[in-house]
Amino acid sequence: MTFAPDAVTFQDWMRGIQQGMEADMSAYLPADTAEPAKLHEAMRYALLGGGKRVRPLLVYAAGALFGADAPALSRAAAAVEMIHAYSLVHDDMPCMDDDDLRRGKPTVHVAYDEATALLVGDALQSRAFTVLAGAEGIPPARLLAMVRLLADAAGSAGMCGGQAIDLDSVGLALTLEQLERMHQLKTGALLRASVVLGALAGKDLSATELEALHAYSRAIGLAFQVVDDVLDATADSATLGKTAGKDAADNKPTYVSILGLDESVALAEQLRRDAHAALGAFGDGAQRLRELADLIVQRKA
Repeated sequence: MTFAPDAVTFQDWMRGIQQGMEADMSAYLPADTAEPAKLHEAMRYALLGGGKRVRPLLVYAAGALFGADAPALSRAAAAVEMIHAYSLVHDDMPCMDDDDLRRGKPTVHVAYDEATALLVGDALQSRAFTVLAGAEGIPPARLLAMVRLLADAAGSAGMCGGQAIDLDSVGLALTLEQLERMHQLKTGALLRASVVLGALAGKDLSATELEALHAYSRAIGLAFQVVDDVLDATADSATLGKTAGKDAADNKPTYVSILGLDESVALAEQLRRDAHAALGAFGDGAQRLRELADLIVQRKA
């Protein structure tokens, strides 16, 4: 499942990836009739049938730039999305953000129960590494580096660490630098892993290539969170598919609370330009990555 950048429009390319990922991820999950059926059904509920699939799109866009094969990209993209879905299941639980709406439907702990939600997150996390480790055609040393990259992005030096800082920051007045650090871990680490995993599915990377991809990923990672904060303050729950205004209600520090709405919008636009600039050396081959930077900043939900 891959498309040449000049063969289809961005919207058609994106739709093709999203639809293909739905089928691929369904195939990578246990059937909902396999025991324990309740857990497997809930895993499918959490992962399938919703979401923008930004992380898989980044995997495929970076993979196209470096000539990666579609089967390897499918597994890398599914693994990243499983980690992301597990994090959402756990984030929504009463012990964390305590939310009852995600992607326009009840969160897993509401649709099932808290114990099942906890196990769904655990099982999706382990499944992600099973799926990624099964990628064929990638030299063993590079595949091991990919597994390590995803593990680091998901752990205490990445996504989980950012969530811990977020929980500890409720009601505190963070500086802009502290807020940026938190979101580079909580959101940015997995977005960066998506880009680099897609690239590594194609080839070993030079230091220069890796540095450029990291610069791009840093920009889109921050932009993603800035836009999330703007939308949380301006959009309604029906548009977002999750509870709007919850950050303010929970007294969480956000870009909007520190910078204000207008400056946050301006920052997102500057980060979009930074992302484009980071890809300059890659020429037209990075067009999908540029278009995804635009999507991240210009989205309405």
